[in-house]
Amino acid sequence: MQLGIFAKTFPGTDPQRVLSAVRESGFATTQFNLACVGLPSMPDAVAPETIAAIGAASRATGVSIAALSGTYNMVHPDKSVRDMGLKQLKIVIETAAALQIPLVTLCTGSRDAQDQWMYHPDNALPSAWADMACEMEKALGFAELHDIALGIEPEQANIVTSAADAMRLIGEMGSKRLRIVLDPANLFERATPAEVSDIVERAIDISAGHVTMAHAKDRHADGRIATAGQGIVDFPAFIDGLRVTGFDGPLVTHGLAAVEAPAVARFLSDLIR
Repeated sequence: MQLGIFAKTFPGTDPQRVLSAVRESGFATTQFNLACVGLPSMPDAVAPETIAAIGAASRATGVSIAALSGTYNMVHPDKSVRDMGLKQLKIVIETAAALQIPLVTLCTGSRDAQDQWMYHPDNALPSAWADMACEMEKALGFAELHDIALGIEPEQANIVTSAADAMRLIGEMGSKRLRIVLDPANLFERATPAEVSDIVERAIDISAGHVTMAHAKDRHADGRIATAGQGIVDFPAFIDGLRVTGFDGPLVTHGLAAVEAPAVARFLSDLIR
């Protein structure tokens, strides 16, 4: 496994400085966000010189870019907002292709009009799934054109809430380019350690062979997000479970402060070794 971190963990809009901080904190790869070059995460355009600067920073620091964030609300109640998000996703996918980044990560969305990560009761309606599937089909068309994989992450507040939902969507789309980003802390909200172990183990089993990236975020029993290793997720079991399925991709941490990054790198490095 390759140890990585969200580039947005570190401040600044100079990709050389951001990726240098990634390397100095003990990480070999990163999930990049275009905010790290002073653009919106979902931009309307990315200048050729910006793409060149990101590529140069990656080569100079030796930090590979495992994924590029392309999250927009795929089920926003206003279709015009979804249409704009899809246009911006096309730009992100083109940028990833130019930089030879193999994966663009998505958000399957929420009917909440203000926050794509916020739960809404209408998320469970068949119409919400249908809208998301329609967006995904279009997104996969762009991905196919540019030889890019798309990563969906099961998230309690979104349309795809579980590994089973993710596998259902992969089956419906019929595309090998649609992959799973598995974050154990997003598979539950409030739970006991025993419940979490069962949830995570089942998710690994269900998604085996379809996980392209794992995230290392933690959660306390009361639902609060925690830095990896400080909550109730059993990370040794999570990593061992992934390894048994044959997963050997990037393990990317997030949900932490920059000052915590070196300690988390040591904690996860010990586990993946």
